[in-house]
Amino acid sequence: MITLKNVTLRRSAKVLLEGASVTLNPGEKVGLVGRNGAGKSSLFALFNGGLHEDVGEYYIPTQWRMGQVAQDMPETSQSATDFVVEGDTNLLAAQQEVTASEATEDYDRMAHAYMALQDAGAHDAPARAQALILGLGFKTTELTNPVNSFSGGWRMRLQLARALMCPSDLLLLDEPTNHLDLDALVWLEAWLKRYEGTMIVISHDREFLDAVTNVTLHIDAAKLVRYGGNYSKFEDMRAEQMALQQTAFSKQQDKIAHLQKFIARFKAKASKAKQAQSRVKALDRMEKIAPLLSEADFTFEFKEPANLPNPMLSMQGVSFGYPAPEDAPEGTPPTVIVQNVSRSVLAGQRIGILGANGQGKSTLVKTVARALQPIGGDVTEGKGLNIGYFAQQELDVLRPADTPLEHMIRLVKDLTALGKIAGQATREQDLRSFLGNFNFSGDMVKQSVGSMSGGEKARLVLCMIVWQRPNLLLLDEPTNHLDLATREALSMALNEFEGTVMLVSHDRALLRAVCDEFWMVSRGGVAPFDGDLDDYQRYLLDEAKRQREAIKEANAAPKAAAKPAAKAAAPAPSPRAVPAPAPGARALQRQLDELDTRMAALQSESTTLEARLCTALPPLELAELGKRLKVVGAELQVLEEQWLQLSEALAA
Repeated sequence: MITLKNVTLRRSAKVLLEGASVTLNPGEKVGLVGRNGAGKSSLFALFNGGLHEDVGEYYIPTQWRMGQVAQDMPETSQSATDFVVEGDTNLLAAQQEVTASEATEDYDRMAHAYMALQDAGAHDAPARAQALILGLGFKTTELTNPVNSFSGGWRMRLQLARALMCPSDLLLLDEPTNHLDLDALVWLEAWLKRYEGTMIVISHDREFLDAVTNVTLHIDAAKLVRYGGNYSKFEDMRAEQMALQQTAFSKQQDKIAHLQKFIARFKAKASKAKQAQSRVKALDRMEKIAPLLSEADFTFEFKEPANLPNPMLSMQGVSFGYPAPEDAPEGTPPTVIVQNVSRSVLAGQRIGILGANGQGKSTLVKTVARALQPIGGDVTEGKGLNIGYFAQQELDVLRPADTPLEHMIRLVKDLTALGKIAGQATREQDLRSFLGNFNFSGDMVKQSVGSMSGGEKARLVLCMIVWQRPNLLLLDEPTNHLDLATREALSMALNEFEGTVMLVSHDRALLRAVCDEFWMVSRGGVAPFDGDLDDYQRYLLDEAKRQREAIKEANAAPKAAAKPAAKAAAPAPSPRAVPAPAPGARALQRQLDELDTRMAALQSESTTLEARLCTALPPLELAELGKRLKVVGAELQVLEEQWLQLSEALAA
């Protein structure tokens, strides 16, 4: 178990924990919560050895293996699969021992190294890694892509997959949902529910915490308070505790006032001096109950739109996608992702946009927001349409060297030039006051944006959107950097907003609170989703199950071909000897058949080798068997990658 006893933890001069004590038991799933700056990440640093306690005792079992998501952005040309496989530290150590033993003539060492490699799961490591990668939203065609070919958010997904690949007794997850969409989030929840070790997670997604945790650890006033139950249970118990504390504090204040009144009245009278003195001592001995200092709330509201066109916009036969790159050959067609959409967006609608990763949710929103041009069809906007757009990459377009006040001044100038100022106050003092509504007060209005946290930047973007008085809000994952309090404030503001909302989010609490209808972006089209979020979550789990079964069937195909392969008179070609794909489904099928035959033979040989490695054999023979198994495994991996590529081509 993990124990902290009277621990004091500092970062520089700031005291984060003082005299904190708690016990976490093996197998518990713990949600670590507390206001921003309370010390959640610092406590993680204590758990992983990055920080040490200043005072007190901290214990974690020395034999526990730890898994956590690296926060650095990986820069490597390794394939996605190989990068994630290396997250299995046991396997990596076994592979290194095999390499080291092969450089010697010590056959005993080589034999043990190869057996340890098999015990570490070398035979199915690529398959395990690819299941994680696919579960987190990647396509089968991306399994062999270099890591540095992906954007930052997708690389962080690979870091998460790498952490899950690592065999661990303690799993530390710091905001694991930030770069995920809803389908990947549902998959991750299911995976974490099956995790058998101890888990500690920091998250601002209340439904995620409810789904995967059974203990809540609250950092409050430099103490650690343990609650049995998930986040919702914690909120209930915390509210009850706060009410009791407030009642006890009020009663004690009344008692103190009564004692002080008696002392002040009778301390000068000789007949009452002894009684007055006893009350002074009672007052000194009294253990003072702290007043209830609730965490500062953050609220804001959208101003009433200047007008409400109805419909807001109308789409007729619209295709959404991306134009051909500028350096593409002349005549290269655009990439169409969603096509033939005919729908209207009405005043007052609150639409949640659902769909698996890569189906075109963000492309749809970008096109409505005018950030992309339609590939085809007509988008007709209502007169006076005023769009407020929060993009996933919105934080990236802020100017790091500029201050919040400079951002607001520039926004005023830009909208004035376009004639889009709708009666808003534009003086510098008015802008300062407006920024103050979003907790940018005092010197913060002159602080460079580049030095701010992700949550502060997101608040600035919301501030700029609210100031524009939009009548159509397009929000694409607006909560990625927001804490629980700010998410709650956004939810309340959206509920009171009189205009129209189109929302893409993996925050189910926000979707449930704001949206009363859903659109599904799937298979190149857009249609109403007939159901609620629970129905959609079941749909995602069914789809994930269907994909897993399809992968199992694909992997089982070589085994089914094992008997015909045994009758083959001549050896099949090596991986590099398989001809390049020829045009036509028939040619592709022929190449797949050849791969199936070769893979079946290798699978059969691998099974035989693994069985022989488990028997008592001389060290030299064991070493030779291990070498051959390594060669067979490498060849199978190459063939499986080719098989996936050919299958994709044949399906297309």
